[in-house]
Amino acid sequence: MNVSLRQLRAFVTLAGCNSFAEACELLHLSQPALSVSIKKMEEAVGGSLFSRSTRNVGLSPEGRDFLPTARRLLADWEQAFDDLGRAFSLQQGKLSIAVMPSFAMNQFPEVLVSFRERYPDINITIEDVVMEDVIEAVRQGKADLGITFEPEQLEAVDFLPLFTDRFIAVVAGDSPLARRRKLDWQTLAGQPFIAMNRGSWTRATTDRAMTEAGVTPRQLSEANQLATIGRMVSLGLGVSVVPALCRGQMEALGITCRAIADPVIERQVGVFTRRRHPQSSATQAMMALLEEQFARS
Repeated sequence: MNVSLRQLRAFVTLAGCNSFAEACELLHLSQPALSVSIKKMEEAVGGSLFSRSTRNVGLSPEGRDFLPTARRLLADWEQAFDDLGRAFSLQQGKLSIAVMPSFAMNQFPEVLVSFRERYPDINITIEDVVMEDVIEAVRQGKADLGITFEPEQLEAVDFLPLFTDRFIAVVAGDSPLARRRKLDWQTLAGQPFIAMNRGSWTRATTDRAMTEAGVTPRQLSEANQLATIGRMVSLGLGVSVVPALCRGQMEALGITCRAIADPVIERQVGVFTRRRHPQSSATQAMMALLEEQFARS
């Protein structure tokens, strides 16, 4: 069956007017053009939708039954394209973002404030998960984009670097080590060391650095979250090494942050998107804002 939107609109308009002259005025059509449109629709459905007389026009029983459905179809059509236009113009939409916790707690809130100011009608869902889960969420299409450290291998995702993060040593504010301007791995290994749990990317990175430095911590504790590590360090339970993007979070706990050398750990932080999949207007807008924000930093 081939019924056009133009024919459907003509049917609904004429049904509401019961007058060809009035319907023609509303539709900006000539009477012959409206008559042809209605006739073609009736031919397509296989019967008369209107009963006509010399003085007026009214709906046939079948036309009367069909009118509510026709109105709903027309309204749905118009709403669908209105929603589509609003989505493209960022007047509505949704955005799902997977973010590593250290970024989510520190730099990302300011990004969200800027995004909300520009696009107040976009609904945002944030999943703060570990690096491996960030990448997997993007790969599986569960998140529109992800923000975390660049992994050693990129599989089914694309990576846009934002900035370079250099890991820092963190010690209690009243620790004698806090008086030093720079710390090395040998010094840290001589203290009770608090590390991320085994299996995490951060733990693997610090383990490699210690191996390169040829040291092993004399006492090792583990925690699942950087926030927990920060609290333990602030209470003097040990020292640790964390991404520099956590500096503000650590200093708020009274912790002293120091550069670490021999070796230095530097990693790119950036945005992940699903490879060979088109990005929504909201996703593109967030990526553009992230590039803008960190180009200034």
